[in-house]
Amino acid sequence: MTKKLEEKEIKLIALDMDGTLLNEKGEIPEENKKAIKEAHDQGVHVVLSTGRSIATCRDHAKSLLLKTFLVTVNGSEIWDMNGNLIERNLVDATHIQWMWELAQQHKANMWAASCDQVWIDKMPEDVSKSEWLKFGFHIEDDQVREQVLNSLNEKNCFEISNSSPVNIEVNALGINKARGLKKVCELLHITMDQVLAAGDSLNDISMIKEAGIGVAMGNAQDIVKQTADVVTLTNNENGVAYAIRKWALTKEVAEVKK
Repeated sequence: MTKKLEEKEIKLIALDMDGTLLNEKGEIPEENKKAIKEAHDQGVHVVLSTGRSIATCRDHAKSLLLKTFLVTVNGSEIWDMNGNLIERNLVDATHIQWMWELAQQHKANMWAASCDQVWIDKMPEDVSKSEWLKFGFHIEDDQVREQVLNSLNEKNCFEISNSSPVNIEVNALGINKARGLKKVCELLHITMDQVLAAGDSLNDISMIKEAGIGVAMGNAQDIVKQTADVVTLTNNENGVAYAIRKWALTKEVAEVKK
């Protein structure tokens, strides 16, 4: 670890979920739970910053006894732990309709998150009657995925990322995890330089870049590892616990856990 990182005072830990906090079984390893409790005991905030909707991350947050905010749907929503919506950023329904048609054109699997449910490989009859947070494509074929990416980029009105090498995630332009975390930092009266952010995919790059310490998982996509300040162990090796103890906790606690 460089001297620069050693000097960082971490007051908030931002964790992606899939491929990061969760192992390949979709569970939170006990060692990660213990490290998060150690962070709490030192007064460090822990925030889930995920592509998931509130419905699919709230129970995990509760199981960890988190007491602060949740950044969900890649920053499209910010919630407090009492279930109050702090901020919501929508994708225009006409854009959602266009992406639905694009998915059909390329025979691509898709999902879309409205404010009240997630749609998988189907959509409501009238897309305009719902409010939308995100659209996703799952495309195994590299050439087809590239074609869809090109079409999305040509529109120049989307925030485009992924949560695995074979998918594409689309949010409203400018909406990402870093933006969501900046809002959380404002609410907590801290700065992004006091944040440690960990993730594995393209939708994590924004927060990894802007955090004081950006951590790539050992299983992260190569571009994420190249962007991060440091690389931890994989999600199946309690990489989150390792990162918390090595770079976020005070040295005395970190030494005890080695």
